[in-house]
Amino acid sequence: MDKDLNGAAWRALCPASEVPAACGKRVEVDGWEPLAVFRLGDEYRVTVDTCSHGNASLCEGEVSNGEVECPFHAGRFDIRTGAVTAFPAQEPICVYEAELRDGMVYARLE
Repeated sequence: MDKDLNGAAWRALCPASEVPAACGKRVEVDGWEPLAVFRLGDEYRVTVDTCSHGNASLCEGEVSNGEVECPFHAGRFDIRTGAVTAFPAQEPICVYEAELRDGMVYARLE
C-alpha cells in the first residue's frame, strides 16, 4: 500500500490480466465494501460492486459502451463517473481513481 500526499491509500487490487472485457471482477479489500474492477479498452476503472438500487453484484452485469447493467433490475451506471444512466436505479455508485502499475490494477481508496 502506498499513500499519496493527502494520506489516501493506493491499494493493489488484482492483476490486469484477470479483468474480463465484457464484465467486471469482484475484489475484496479489508475494511471496504466489495469493489468491482472494469476494463474499458486500455483503461481500468474501479467502483463499488453493489448496485445502489438492490443488493446485486455489478460484476455479474453486462458492460457496454462504458456502462454496467445491474443483473437484477437492468438499471445502468456510467463506470467512469458512477452516474445513473437507466431507471430503476436512482442513486449513483461510488467510483475510485484507478491506475495500472506493473501489470497490477491499483485503486486510490479514501
